[in-house]
Amino acid sequence: MKTYLFDFDGTLVDSMPTYVSVMLRILDENNVKYGDDIVKIITPLGFIDTAKYFIKLGVPLSFEEIITRMREYALEAYTNTIEAKPHVVEVVRALKERGDDLHVLTASPHDTLDVCLKRIGIFDIFTNVWSCNDFGTNKADPDIYRMAAEKIGKDVTEIIFLDDNYNADLTAKSAGMIVYGVYDASSEEYTEEIKAVTDKYITDFRELL
Repeated sequence: MKTYLFDFDGTLVDSMPTYVSVMLRILDENNVKYGDDIVKIITPLGFIDTAKYFIKLGVPLSFEEIITRMREYALEAYTNTIEAKPHVVEVVRALKERGDDLHVLTASPHDTLDVCLKRIGIFDIFTNVWSCNDFGTNKADPDIYRMAAEKIGKDVTEIIFLDDNYNADLTAKSAGMIVYGVYDASSEEYTEEIKAVTDKYITDFRELL
């Protein structure tokens, strides 16, 4: 039996265009300048730490106002339109049927995460569905992977973590996990960097079978 810990946005579901547009919309609305690496930076952070980062960048809103806008802008898409990436549903069901233990760890909050996984029909396949908010930190912190491993009841070195984001992959690897990079169009320019820090790189979920 293998133990998998899956990212959500850009790994299980094709949501990165929505996620990125939500975040950048807030910066653009407030005329805040940002670098070309903004997506690489904010993707592992989640709503809470991205809001804190936006305040440092100069967004003239309170923390609560930023969080409210993020959730407002994102909720409709996650509730109604975002779909699983190709072959994800069939593969995670097959992994579960053969006895593998499946979990989710994502930067997205539960109000967008849970409703999306339930709509596409795979929420109940996972033993645990975690938001970074459940741990009080983010995926740029190595401790979150150790805490997740402790909750799963396995040594961190026995868990396969899958993510499309370079920083998350790098951090999970530094924490001791087996790491599979996942192709997503949003991180295509970082493909070689991701391959360099991961144990395996997949472009199709069927490769897990």
